[in-house]
Amino acid sequence: MAVDDADDGFHEVIALDDLRAEGRTLTAIDGTPIAVFHHEDEVRAVNNRCPHMGFPLTEGSVEEGVLTCHWHHARFELSCGDTFDPWADDVDTYPVEVRDGTVYVAPEPRRSEPPAAHWRTRLDDGLEQNLRLVLAKSAVGLLDNGVDSTEVVGRGVRFGVRNRADGWSSGLTILVALANRLPDLDDDDRKRALYQGLTEVAGDCAGEPPKFDQEAFDATGTSFDRLLSWFRENVEVRDADGAERVLRTAVAAGYGPEELTELLVTAATDHRYLDTGHAFDFVNKATEALDLVGWDDDERTADVLASLVRGLATAERAEESSSWRQPIDLAAMCDERFDRLDAMVADGEGETWTEPADFTERLLADDPETVFDALEEAIRAGASVEDLASAVSFAAVTRVARFATSNEFADWNTVHHTFTFANAVERAAERTDATALYRGVVDAAVNVYLDRFLNTPPAPTPTGDPDADPETALEELRLAFEQQGQVEQAASAVADFLAADGDPERLKAALGNALLVEDTNFHTFQAYEAACRQADRRDDNAERRTCLVAAARYMAAHYPTRRSREQTFSIAARLLRGERVDGADGGTAADGASVAETDG
Repeated sequence: MAVDDADDGFHEVIALDDLRAEGRTLTAIDGTPIAVFHHEDEVRAVNNRCPHMGFPLTEGSVEEGVLTCHWHHARFELSCGDTFDPWADDVDTYPVEVRDGTVYVAPEPRRSEPPAAHWRTRLDDGLEQNLRLVLAKSAVGLLDNGVDSTEVVGRGVRFGVRNRADGWSSGLTILVALANRLPDLDDDDRKRALYQGLTEVAGDCAGEPPKFDQEAFDATGTSFDRLLSWFRENVEVRDADGAERVLRTAVAAGYGPEELTELLVTAATDHRYLDTGHAFDFVNKATEALDLVGWDDDERTADVLASLVRGLATAERAEESSSWRQPIDLAAMCDERFDRLDAMVADGEGETWTEPADFTERLLADDPETVFDALEEAIRAGASVEDLASAVSFAAVTRVARFATSNEFADWNTVHHTFTFANAVERAAERTDATALYRGVVDAAVNVYLDRFLNTPPAPTPTGDPDADPETALEELRLAFEQQGQVEQAASAVADFLAADGDPERLKAALGNALLVEDTNFHTFQAYEAACRQADRRDDNAERRTCLVAAARYMAAHYPTRRSREQTFSIAARLLRGERVDGADGGTAADGASVAETDG
């Protein structure tokens, strides 16, 4: 139905008698398809695109004031556009006037809030009800409307720590890990990253009871050393409630990131390698979340850090496992070194440690005494926690880069856990130099030792072809992810790209895109983020190559997947661009309206 403009901006649409006879008509105003209905002696106008997935609402039905879309049966209150079904979103309605028997429609909808505010509300809805399509639309809508990604991450973190009684989860870890790598990604992949992270948070909280907080003590002036002692004791006896009260008291007392990190990492290293490293990695990711969104709000800081306590108190302790006790009592060897840790650190005061050329190979040795001796010598020579954690992280990522594919598939997780744990210890060392953190370095090194059989035989680390074409190498990397088991092909593509002076930033972006179009699992998100971080910190080209080869090998071992999440994201992105996704054609919604105009 063609429209004519009135002087006041309203558009002439159709004679009222014709609309009454037909029941509905479709028009377009400034490219927007608008469905106009006559129902119960009233004229109503709504955007013709169902806000759920874009199906034409003129093909729906109206009964008792309810407009129902016939694709997924989303229902809308016709007069205001509000939906009965939160997964569908509200539909825009337009002011209507009848003048001298003719229906006129205003070009602007009765939108009650600006787009950014709308998508903030929808983000909260998507998190609360675990609605993937709503979360995808929200991620796209918020970034397209100028909302900073940090705000989006903050809303996800706030929801996750408040709505899961068991506390910090893999979903929150994924969200923060991806937030850390947003600068590596292009605009569309930043939206994908937020969508993937938010989806994981919502999934972790779905069906779970909310977290009920313990309160800080009313006592004031308690020393940090006493709070630290209380916190460790409560975690030791697995009293999560008591530990939470102590932690909240420390926040209320005004202690900052360094002291609060020390509180957490000390308790997290009182026992060996808690929950195969996940407990410590969660501590690191929670503090990284606060680095992103800010430590300046005490309530937020307390809520985020308190979400860690139950995990610390209930974690499995590696010294209780046979692998740490037999055939060599590695836990006892750790305790022996820890008994003289203060003396080691004292010996190293004022010294400057330079990493020996053979240090990585000593950490990769088959004899645990060699590993322990290398660490002790380094500490006595002045190596900081961060120095040693960096060295152990590289040894751990080398295990991933050399992982033999003849091993059981599940053993990828074994080398992965060691690597991401070591990376987390190194990251924590940037925030605090607490002596207790050396214990985390030792735990990581022990696991590097335990993983030695997974490098038997070691996979060759390709050095790459300097005459390779970087563009061809990137395409070969993409193709490697398209077929199962192309681990060595992916490694070679990465090595060729770097050897040919390809830009590492482009490589990280390509790896990020591959990560985000798949139904990626928790560990693969972790592996990508940790490997990219380690590559960023390496000045040596060979070390940087090892890190990125490790990421590519791990990803290739787990790809391709069904890519169902990418399907959802693609639908959301197309809808917000105004495209049709109902299979009728490949054009835009406005294209559909123009056809109706001609037919009308």
